[in-house]
This record gives sequence, structure tokens and C-alpha cells, in this order.
Amino acid sequence: MISSRTISIALMCAGLLLPAAAQAGPKLLFDPADGKVLYAEDIDDQWYPASLTKMMTAYVVFEALKAGQITLETKLVTSEAAHAQPPSKIGLPVGGEMSVQLGLESLVVKSANDVAIMLAEAVGGSEPAFVERMNATALRLGMTNTHFVNANGLPAAGQATTARDLAKLAMAVTRDFPDYRYLWGLAEFRIGKRRIATHNNLLKTYDGADGLKTGFICDSGYNIVASATRDGRQLMAVVLGEPSSQERAQRASNLLDHGFATYDWKVLFGTTTLDTLPVSENPRPLTSVRDTVTSWSCGRRPARVVKKGGRKPVAKARASTAAAPSAARTQ
Repeated sequence: MISSRTISIALMCAGLLLPAAAQAGPKLLFDPADGKVLYAEDIDDQWYPASLTKMMTAYVVFEALKAGQITLETKLVTSEAAHAQPPSKIGLPVGGEMSVQLGLESLVVKSANDVAIMLAEAVGGSEPAFVERMNATALRLGMTNTHFVNANGLPAAGQATTARDLAKLAMAVTRDFPDYRYLWGLAEFRIGKRRIATHNNLLKTYDGADGLKTGFICDSGYNIVASATRDGRQLMAVVLGEPSSQERAQRASNLLDHGFATYDWKVLFGTTTLDTLPVSENPRPLTSVRDTVTSWSCGRRPARVVKKGGRKPVAKARASTAAAPSAARTQ
């Protein structure tokens, strides 16, 4: 099997990947039909899942719907715990209600942290009980290096996953619940007169993009599990730890482009799967990439764009002199 380093160099020469210095986190390209791995880099490194956690939240809710425990019309009630969650959120007052249908749209498209708690409480009775179901489900799906602490992916000690495990989850949630697959591809939804757009820019810019989920907290960087289908073939990419949402989208686009362009000849040489690809000998432990992230909320501001004739631009992502606020936002 060709090494990941050899593949990485080849892709860089072809302009498919950014230079190695910019590669902050794991990357994975695979065929969700059978788990064939087309590209893998550091896929067993521990990583903060951020709002990719909500893929598992949705999976457990889909199980509850299938079992008849709830329906799409069941009312979710905003508890004090849900109301207290930081953005991203819908922001209903305590006691406010919405249907499970609207809750799932809010969870996937808006990545609403408050709605994640509302769904968890409706299905599990409490968020801790729901999280127990999340972890039991992760083990059943073979996500052996994943542990969830909450239902929305906000920063919490002990919450971690890997690119390999996220790929298994993405395969399972689309395979096991095809009736809800459309949710992952929604570019927007409405609450009353409000139109709320997705954080997943690929749904607007990438030919064939059909969904899944983004995630962001300062410690994780910008994460995405992206899916696209062309000529009847679906591919998925996992990209973790990018410094900006733009680079997250570009990296995922490049991987998907490479997969569609080279799939036929790659499979001629045989490919391993998510289950058969050997586990990394020295995976990295959970490590924050906060210092690489270009975001005001993480204490690092984007480079200024200076018009012609203006002052010399500042260095990209210069550290802010102000104390960085607690970065609780998930996307």
C-alpha cells in the first residue's frame, strides 16, 4: 500500500492539497458504500468533535423515532438548561416549544446547541441519560476511540473522537436512516419568518454536495464531514482542524475532487477499508489547535484586507492583545 506521505506529496504537486505547514489536522476520503479508504492522514489522532457530535445526537433521535418513542410532531420544550446554552442557538425562551421536525432541522442546519439539549431531554429524559445512549451507540458502531460528554459538542473534558470514527458514524447515519438523509443536505430552513442558512458552504459551492455536518470550537479548529455524489457515486471526506471555514471548505473540496477524478484507477490496485486499515502506531493525543485558528472568538483576528495605496497589511492571524473570551460557539 502506498504510504500516506507519498500520497500527500503527490496531491500537493497536483495542487489538490495545501502545503504541509497548513495541514493542522487529520484528513480522510472514503466511499461510504463499502468503507473503502481512498486517502488517509492521521485518522487515529484524538480530536475534539465540536458540533460533529450532533451527528450522533441525530442518530439517537432517529432511533427513538423508529422505535415510536417520539414522532416528528412531538413537542420539544425549552428547559432552563437548554436556554442557558451559548451560541450557536435558536434562543427560545424557557418554556418555548418546537416540533421534533423543526428541532432536527435546527440541529443540522443551524447547529443549535440549545436544541441539542431539548432533543436529548425529550428522548433520554435528561442529557446525561441521553449521552449514555450516545456512547453505547458509538461502541455498537465500532467507534472505539470516541467518547461523548454532552449532546452538542461544546467544550468538555474527556470529549474526543477520531477521523476514522467520524467516518463510521457518517456511514451509519446515512445507511441506517435513509428517510432522514435529506436533512443533511438542507441549505436553509425557516422558523416563522426567519430564514436560517447552513454553516456548510459546500452545499452552496460544490457540484454534487449533498450534506452532512460542520463543527467548530477554538480547540478543534474548523471541522467538517462532507458528502458529495456525482454520476451515481457518493464519496465522503473528513477534514479536522483547519484554521478557517474557508480553508475547511477548500480542503474538503480538493479531497472530493481527487476522489472523483481517480476513483476508478485507485480501486484497480485494491484499497483498504475503515475496518481493515491498520491503526496508527503513535496516534497523537488530544491537543488544542487554538493558536492556529483565525477567529475573533479565539483571540486571533483575521488579516486585514488593505486597498491599493493603503497601509501595509498586518500579518495573517496576528494574536489579539485582548484576552481571548471563552470559545463556546459550535458550528
